[in-house]
Amino acid sequence: MRKIKTENTIEISLLIFSLAFLFTAVICPMAALFMKAFQSNSGEYIGFRNFAEYFSSSGMAVSLWNSVIISLGTSLIAVFLAFVYAYALTRADIPFKRIFRFMAMMPIFAPTMVFGIALIYLIGNKGIITAMSGIRFPLYGPMGIIISEIFYTFPQAFLILYVTLSYADNRLYESARAMGTSIKRTFMTVILPGARFGIISALMTSFTLCFSDFGAPKVVGGNFNVLATDIYKQVVGQQNFGMGAVVGILLMIPAVIMFITDRMTQSMNRDTISSKSMKYRIIPNKLRDRCLTFYCMTINFFIVILFAAVFMASVIKAWPYNMGLTLEHFTVDSPATGGLGSFFNSLITASLSAIFGTVIVFLNAWLIEKLRGYSILRQTSYLFSIIPLALPGLSIGLAFIFFFNSDFNPLSFIYGTIIILILANIVHFYSVPFVTATSALKKLDKEIESVAESMSVPPFRTLARVTVPMCKDALFEIAVFFFVNAMVTISAVVFLYPADFKLASVAIVNMEDAGDIAPAAALSVLVILINVTVRLFYEIVSAKKQAEKQKFLSGEVQQ
Repeated sequence: MRKIKTENTIEISLLIFSLAFLFTAVICPMAALFMKAFQSNSGEYIGFRNFAEYFSSSGMAVSLWNSVIISLGTSLIAVFLAFVYAYALTRADIPFKRIFRFMAMMPIFAPTMVFGIALIYLIGNKGIITAMSGIRFPLYGPMGIIISEIFYTFPQAFLILYVTLSYADNRLYESARAMGTSIKRTFMTVILPGARFGIISALMTSFTLCFSDFGAPKVVGGNFNVLATDIYKQVVGQQNFGMGAVVGILLMIPAVIMFITDRMTQSMNRDTISSKSMKYRIIPNKLRDRCLTFYCMTINFFIVILFAAVFMASVIKAWPYNMGLTLEHFTVDSPATGGLGSFFNSLITASLSAIFGTVIVFLNAWLIEKLRGYSILRQTSYLFSIIPLALPGLSIGLAFIFFFNSDFNPLSFIYGTIIILILANIVHFYSVPFVTATSALKKLDKEIESVAESMSVPPFRTLARVTVPMCKDALFEIAVFFFVNAMVTISAVVFLYPADFKLASVAIVNMEDAGDIAPAAALSVLVILINVTVRLFYEIVSAKKQAEKQKFLSGEVQQ
């Protein structure tokens, strides 16, 4: 009994430590960001003067309006394209569904700057399409940003809509067919109402991602200012931290609205699928299936063209003057831009972010889900865990500067080190893995802990020998999520990297600024290749284990 009591004390201590970690890494930096918005650069309290100055400046007000218009246009187009694509994979009898689904997720593996670089080689002043058609496209400005952001937000919108459309009650469609309801009326009265919450979530997610993205506007924005580039200019260019804090707060508004909307739609949509629901049965229709197959192939064609353009740029000596092939762009290295060394820096940072992030997230989720009592502490920890979902990367990076680069902070020693980069990645991507972990833990039988306790088995032994093995798929999914996103992120780390430890995403931006687009493309190719390799390895291992599990279950049934 004394041993069990000691174990419970350790669990409570760990929960308090986890709460303190989240408070220090999430709440305190954001509080510092809000405080800085009401201070001058010298630290004096000036009230709403920074806000008044921002909105009184015509140029900055235009940036806010530009961000809204770009994000609105991008989200509408991306969600429409993603909805049709998701509809094709869930409601039509088309071939190669697994390949189509994987191809839709490909843009996730690339930094957002990559799409801008690809567009430069395709429809830039000396791009392939420009040279072949003779038409000069207005790439630098709204057009380039919107096209880049559509590719950036399409996978996230597709994933939300794919899950939404996958959960359909076939009884509704059988009833509609039995009553002779037309396809158009069925779509308007059954499909759209059933998917409305997913569509709203996809729209909000796409809008928020575009609104806070820094990479695409930096590469192809030209003189078209948006909030994300404004905050970079205010902080890096003018050292105006008070104004940067104002922009950081403005960037959070769509994310907060998305967060509240998502909570509301989840509660309203909780009972959409009942235990009596039947899986949707696809009825073949040659004309529909051929049209949707062609549509999916068209989307895949544009995705492949973008990635092919980046790869081409990385192996051609000097487009369009010297079309010879070379690998010298992959070996470019300089202290100013980071070069190839930045790729290995990102590899180290992403790996450590994946390891520590997975451990911290899963342990915190386990303490919240499995620890009995202490509901206030658990609910507070849960609240702190989902707050990062409403925080843009740029706001997190800026908040970390204000909080950790302070003489009064005992943790200031981590500023300017790899530790703060890892911490920023964990905080930035914390919420999605946390939800994944809690979902996996909730699926486990609650009797496991009760039986273990009745047999005097310590909780941590149950965690190590039962819970972790049963949740290993979720753990690997979380680790891959942290790794891939840490490799491609720019917004959360652009203000935090040490001068002698540049990351690949930062180096790509620096190279593009310096006019070294080919080396930037080569570095992008390396990032894409490592991310695709990691994801494919995970998919292959998961498929193999699933096959072994099915084989084992089949053997059990036969016996």
